[in-house]
Amino acid sequence: MKNYQELPKLGDSISYLYIEHAVIEQNDTAIIAIQKEGKTPIPIAAMTCLLLGPGTRITHAAIRAICDNGCMAIWCGENVGRFYASGMGETRSAKNLLRQAKACMEEEEHLNVAKRMYQIRFSHTKTDGLSLQQLRGMEGIRVRKAYELAAQSAGVTWHKRTYKTDDWDTADRINKALSEANALLYGLCHAAIVSLGYSPGLGFVHTGKQLSFVYDIADLYKVETTIPAAFSAVKETVRLTDDLGRAVRVQCRTAFANARLLSRIPKDIAWILQGEETETQDNHTAVGNLWDDEAGGIAGGVNYGEGEEKV
Repeated sequence: MKNYQELPKLGDSISYLYIEHAVIEQNDTAIIAIQKEGKTPIPIAAMTCLLLGPGTRITHAAIRAICDNGCMAIWCGENVGRFYASGMGETRSAKNLLRQAKACMEEEEHLNVAKRMYQIRFSHTKTDGLSLQQLRGMEGIRVRKAYELAAQSAGVTWHKRTYKTDDWDTADRINKALSEANALLYGLCHAAIVSLGYSPGLGFVHTGKQLSFVYDIADLYKVETTIPAAFSAVKETVRLTDDLGRAVRVQCRTAFANARLLSRIPKDIAWILQGEETETQDNHTAVGNLWDDEAGGIAGGVNYGEGEEKV
């Protein structure tokens, strides 16, 4: 029997939609974006992430419908250049979060998870016996070569990766494009992580930030997605009137789709944490368990002062 509370799988979802200068409201059971060009329906039930840019107004009813359909709302800066806040993901289970927290807090397993993240990057290279410091050095070389190869392929002048978060305007065009492309990837990974029930803050390679795990997962895919996408965007916007931000978004959308990121992220995280891949999430409120020092967990929603009377 079909479970009508089951949400679409993350891997089957549309990656993201960026909207700015619009009013978003609920129309019957759908969500629409109202702009000067007209009204556009938004397929939130089949989306992973709705990126809300400057000049966006959204109603309470629309936000509720977005959350109920498992689509994550992210408030961001122009061209997704800044991350400000995010809404609620689709899962109501803490199973994946507890597994992640356990691995993060146990030093030996934390190290193993970090090494598995590097193993994904070097799938054709033997990494057994290498230290974390050696793997970090290999990663630096890999990324540097990726920049050089992308620059050569696109015919774009490249010096080095450099930017200042508090002085955006001084960055050159390719560094701006890379930052915008990475911001898109962070938004997509953030939405996927929360949708699957993990914490964006419990990182293994990165640490100490609210989005540490987002940076961990995004770094797995930059070489094949955002780096070539950014250089391609700069290549095709040679005139001063060309919209670099829009070119970056178009190139990233194609790169994310070709890389099948939304199908790979759940599998990769499950392998990294050595857990089961669980994409199916029920969008209903279930009664949780109560922690017990002897049994581990007992049923919630029960009044234990009155036998087992439901509360």
